[in-house]
Amino acid sequence: MGVFSVFNASNVSRAGSLEDGGNWTAATQFSQPGWRIALWAITYSFIVVTSILGNATIIWIILAHRRMRTATNYFIVNLALSDLLMSAFNTIFNFIYASHNVWYFGEEFCRFQNWFPITAVFVSIYSMTAVAAERYVAIIHPFKPRLSAGSTRVIIGMIWLVAFGLAFPQCFYAEITVDNGTMKCIVVWPDDVGSKYHIAVIVLIYLLPLMVMFVAYSIIGVTLWSSTAPGNHLNRVHYEHQVNAKKKFVKTMVVVVIIFAVCWLPYHIYFILGSFKEDIYQQKYIQQVYLAVFLLAMSSTMYNPIIYCCLNQRFRSGFKLAFRWCPCIKATEKDKLKLMSPSLYQTTHRKSRTTKSAARDGHWLGQGSWTQSESTSFTSF
Repeated sequence: MGVFSVFNASNVSRAGSLEDGGNWTAATQFSQPGWRIALWAITYSFIVVTSILGNATIIWIILAHRRMRTATNYFIVNLALSDLLMSAFNTIFNFIYASHNVWYFGEEFCRFQNWFPITAVFVSIYSMTAVAAERYVAIIHPFKPRLSAGSTRVIIGMIWLVAFGLAFPQCFYAEITVDNGTMKCIVVWPDDVGSKYHIAVIVLIYLLPLMVMFVAYSIIGVTLWSSTAPGNHLNRVHYEHQVNAKKKFVKTMVVVVIIFAVCWLPYHIYFILGSFKEDIYQQKYIQQVYLAVFLLAMSSTMYNPIIYCCLNQRFRSGFKLAFRWCPCIKATEKDKLKLMSPSLYQTTHRKSRTTKSAARDGHWLGQGSWTQSESTSFTSF
């Protein structure tokens, strides 16, 4: 990622990448028929609208319902917020630049576009990493204290601060130039700083967090799928219920991570290949290749709400409530109950389950039963 083609000086960054805001600044002017631009525009617009609606709904589901306000879900909010902002402030503007090869939006927004994408992607992937770390501690070391709301806010704040710092050099060296009468938004790196910076960014916002999550979820998976239920029948029922809830959560987050990795892999490969063969940026077909890999990368912002809705009952109920104004969607009282406070939902659910168990087994829940706080911490997502 972050490959250059020369323009008047070897220290001018020319090829569009995430590090320079996804900007298309190849030396050769590219043109394409209007119908093709229209098709690209429709596809990109669909991604932007779906991402903004889906992620805004996720944020509402969690923040508007006390039942959903847990440490894990606050990281999910952070992830949704970064994806929403990426769609709103990066995707369309860089699509326009990639399509027309002209920067229309001024110097300040040029700097912003070279700063914000790295920030948003860093926040996204490290929010996923924080979820993996939080679940690792909760499952592998269950007797350690859970993250408090204050600690969660501190971690989220640190993620944003580190992201700002990592993206600042890209913003600092961004500037507007004129090439054959057209405005270009480029990054002018001193000496060999640009290539080293791009390599560091790839490691920090892709390779390293994916390795950490792979190790964490591998250990979690082995632990959960090899666990056995202790105690009597009632204890086994409760234990299996909690383990199944954990398994569902792990499966959901693994799907989220895999889709993120797949969507961004071609984008990284595109710029890594360009670092060895810079003349590929002058090929006529390369504009379509770039638009395709950039589209795939940006589409990662819209998949998470769909995954949550498909794989998690509470989020599915939340989406029903959020879009109950649609004629084809019906929200019930049960959907509302799932998003209510932990005390009411857990008490109602437990009373019903305990009564049925007592009638079937002839005795009430005794020693070794799960407490409400344990149940809530395991099934909060």
